[in-house]
Amino acid sequence: MNLSGMLEKITPLILTYNEAPNIQRTLQQLTWAKTIVVIDSYSIDETLKILDSIPQVQVFQRKFDSFAAQCNYGLGKISSEWVLSLDADYVLTDELISEIQTLPRSPDVNSYSVRFKYCIFGKPLHGTLLPPRKVLYKREKATYQDDGHAHRVIVDGKSSTLSAYIHHDDRKPLSRWLWAQDRYMIIEVKKLSQTPDNEISLGDRIRKQKIIAPFIILFYCLILKGGIFDGWHGWYYAFQRMLAETLLSIRLIEFEKLQKQ
Repeated sequence: MNLSGMLEKITPLILTYNEAPNIQRTLQQLTWAKTIVVIDSYSIDETLKILDSIPQVQVFQRKFDSFAAQCNYGLGKISSEWVLSLDADYVLTDELISEIQTLPRSPDVNSYSVRFKYCIFGKPLHGTLLPPRKVLYKREKATYQDDGHAHRVIVDGKSSTLSAYIHHDDRKPLSRWLWAQDRYMIIEVKKLSQTPDNEISLGDRIRKQKIIAPFIILFYCLILKGGIFDGWHGWYYAFQRMLAETLLSIRLIEFEKLQKQ
C-alpha cells in the first residue's frame, strides 16, 4: 500500500490478554502499519505466538492494573505523531482504511472518532449499543482515564467523526465473556454506588433501578436498534446484553444487602 498519506504517520496500539481467537483478524487489517505496539498482560494462550509471527509488531508485557494505565504505558512506547487505539477484537473495514489514508496530513483536529458495527459470529448487526469512540488521535495531546469498567481517552483540541466503521468482532468463547462481564459489573457497581445521580447519565440511572433495566435493554436492542431484523444473530446479541444487565442488577442487589449488614 502507498503510504503517502496519513497512514504513514500512525502507530496502532492494541491491548491483549488471551486474544488468540481475535488478534489475527485485527492484525490482517493493519498490514499498512510500519509498527504496531501491543501491550500484553501476560497471555497464556496462543496470543504471543501469533504476535511474534508479524514482523512489525512490538510486544511489551505489563501486569494489568487498569485499562487506562495499560494504554498510558503504551503511549509511552510510541514515537509517531498519531496513534490508532484498538481493542484486540476491533477489525478495521477496508472503507475506513481508505478514509484514513485520504485524511489531510496536517488536519486542524487532534482526534477522530469512529462508529462501530457489532458482529455476532462475524455478521455485522443493524444496530449496536457501542457509541462512537475516539480511536485516532495525536499522541502528545492524549491521556487515558478509567471510567467504570471501561476507559476513555481525553484529547485536547478539536475532534471530528469519520464516516466508515470498525467491526467489533469478538470470537472468544461464552465462558470467557461471562468471566469478563462479571468482573466489569463489579467495577460498575462501585462507580454507580459512589457517583451522585445528578452526575451520571439517564441510562445509568435506569440501571440503578435494577429490575427494569434488563427488559429495557432487550426491547432497545431488538426493536429500537433493529436487532429483530438480524435473525438469530440479533436475538443472540439482545440476550447477551440482557444477561450483562442482569448480572449488574444481581451485583447491585448483593452490594446493597451487604451494606445493610
